[in-house]
Amino acid sequence: MKSLDVICVGAAIVDIPLTPVSKNVFDIESYPLEQISMTIGGDAINESTIISRLGHKVGLISMAGDDAVGKYIVEHCEKEGIDHTGVVLRPGVDTSINIGLVTANGERTFITNLNGSLWKMNIDDVDLDLIPQAKILSLASFFNNPLLDNDALVKIFRKAKEAGMIIVADMIKPRLQETFDGFKEALSYVDYFFPNVDEAQLMTGETDLEKVAKKIISYGVKHAVIKIGKRGVFIYGSDGTNLIVPAVKGITALDTIGAGDNFASGFITGLLEGKSVEECGQYGNVAASIAIQSIGATAGLKNRAMFDERLAEYRRQYNITK
Repeated sequence: MKSLDVICVGAAIVDIPLTPVSKNVFDIESYPLEQISMTIGGDAINESTIISRLGHKVGLISMAGDDAVGKYIVEHCEKEGIDHTGVVLRPGVDTSINIGLVTANGERTFITNLNGSLWKMNIDDVDLDLIPQAKILSLASFFNNPLLDNDALVKIFRKAKEAGMIIVADMIKPRLQETFDGFKEALSYVDYFFPNVDEAQLMTGETDLEKVAKKIISYGVKHAVIKIGKRGVFIYGSDGTNLIVPAVKGITALDTIGAGDNFASGFITGLLEGKSVEECGQYGNVAASIAIQSIGATAGLKNRAMFDERLAEYRRQYNITK
């Protein structure tokens, strides 16, 4: 028996989203905002938070500094019911803090600390013995923790596959010129891969959506789950899957920080609940649609009831009866 449903591996940091910020922010001596607040952030802890709120048992494997921000992360895990046995608080390391600059239309960029925990987490911070406790392993993002290189990820993924686990993964745009070719072995273990269309096109050198997906599948990935913004998500699989799952209608983005993490959380929830790949895409779209209507990656989706209400609305929009 597995004690957890999901193990999420990756970043646990703090975000400070600043919104709305315009491109001329440096032309103004004092730039007033209605709200400046500290929120939990980082791909793995974002996923862990949302999956827990959706009713599943989740564990987090990450590294933070043994400082006030690191302790804030542990307190968040305890409050949200996340198993933080795998969270290492390393002395002498500053927990990473990201400043998120968000425009009025929801676009964003991050200011990051090159010497923070995000950049220093390595395979020694990953307790491999914790991984088999779950049904699904989520690598929250390829390339987000630069020291989790191909060899490190292969060690993690092999442990998961030995335990019969499903492996899912997201990605960010590489910071250090990493390529898919450099992570070919690690990618070959992934069952569901969640890039957005810009990331996927950049990494494959293709522009046509189906060619992009086929290139991803050529690395051994079983399903390319490509987020295509307001159109929804394109899912292409080595098993012949080829479909677009449309986005929720009528959504205006307030803040897109964490949209991908929420999508992954919804998709993973669908997998745990035995849904088809199309329904998993619907779950992902619904979770993301809630997230982008609030400031902060985990501020929007507060509980399962909120998710189920939006899912019912989504099904009515597209006359989905099953």
